[in-house]
Amino acid sequence: MNTHTLFSASCGFESACQITALPMGHRSHGLHGHSYFATIRAELPAGWAPFPGAEVEELRRRLEACLAPLDHALLNRCIEEPTDENIARWIRQRLESEFEVPGIQQVGIQSTPHSGVDLDAQGMAHVWRRYRFQAAHQLPNVPMGHKCGRMHGHGFEVIIHANQDLGERAISIDYDHLDEVWAPFHMLLNYHCLNEIEGLHNPTSEVISAWLWARMKNELPELSWITVYETGSCGANFDGQHYRIWKELTLDSAIQLKRAPTDSPLRGIHGHTYTLRLHLHAELDQLMGWTVDFGDVKALFDPIFKAIDHRPLYEIADLPDGDSASLAAWVLAKGRAALPQLDRIDMYETRGCGAIVSACNDGPVIPV
Repeated sequence: MNTHTLFSASCGFESACQITALPMGHRSHGLHGHSYFATIRAELPAGWAPFPGAEVEELRRRLEACLAPLDHALLNRCIEEPTDENIARWIRQRLESEFEVPGIQQVGIQSTPHSGVDLDAQGMAHVWRRYRFQAAHQLPNVPMGHKCGRMHGHGFEVIIHANQDLGERAISIDYDHLDEVWAPFHMLLNYHCLNEIEGLHNPTSEVISAWLWARMKNELPELSWITVYETGSCGANFDGQHYRIWKELTLDSAIQLKRAPTDSPLRGIHGHTYTLRLHLHAELDQLMGWTVDFGDVKALFDPIFKAIDHRPLYEIADLPDGDSASLAAWVLAKGRAALPQLDRIDMYETRGCGAIVSACNDGPVIPV
């Protein structure tokens, strides 16, 4: 199995700004501030970090140094119009030119937990905004006794992603425009039974994402993909062609980095509460309305999860080392034996800091 690895690092900073290009009276035209969160993902060559396994820590260190001039500062002194997109571009340019970070694939900025911009490998900016609605549903085609066959409810979340660099708008897409696009859907979905809405008689996460795509794409041609969270730990993506789902788990494990120098704290036994995301890709089952049943994902992956949760991972004989990339690759190899649809593992030691190991195209960005 051929795989590729992205190393991920994140860092927060507190800053003030004003976007003077916006009209007078707009809430962001005046002086205001945010708790920003920046994330970088990069393909790093062998030998770039001080030792194998130190890639995440070294990437995080360089990102922190890059962001130091922005922390507790007025962004306008460094960046002429400090929109989320311009901040992300400033970070990328500085990381490449001054901090010698190669292979940058994604740079993300979140100005709030519910909105941000991601630059992709081609430098295109995808603006995103998260929305919530409360609704009931049941899945009519599941086997007798399946819990989802009963009427139940969720606090759903939807993320709209749009490519600011597509289209011919005089002004790029902003959060206000996404709010306008979403508003009628919120009225239609919030505090309703989804099964009663035309086109949602079988409202799985996959079906909801495709239903939203079909109704938004004409109004928002720049739409990149739709993300639907059924719960806080699972959901689906649709980009107009492909369905992807993910299931998120947390595990508490002890590790040590065998290749770290003897004087490094990473050489000793330590541990993390990991965030583990399983990503799966498959064709849509036209009867069931899903790619893979989330319940089946959990059940089939459970033996692997039990082998690494609340365990000393350094005792696993065929795990090469305790760094997040080695662990993610090990989980992907083991997981594909039970779940052949599994094609990507995200393994985060802390928020946004870890590794992504993929057997295919990485798929959509999911905010951390």
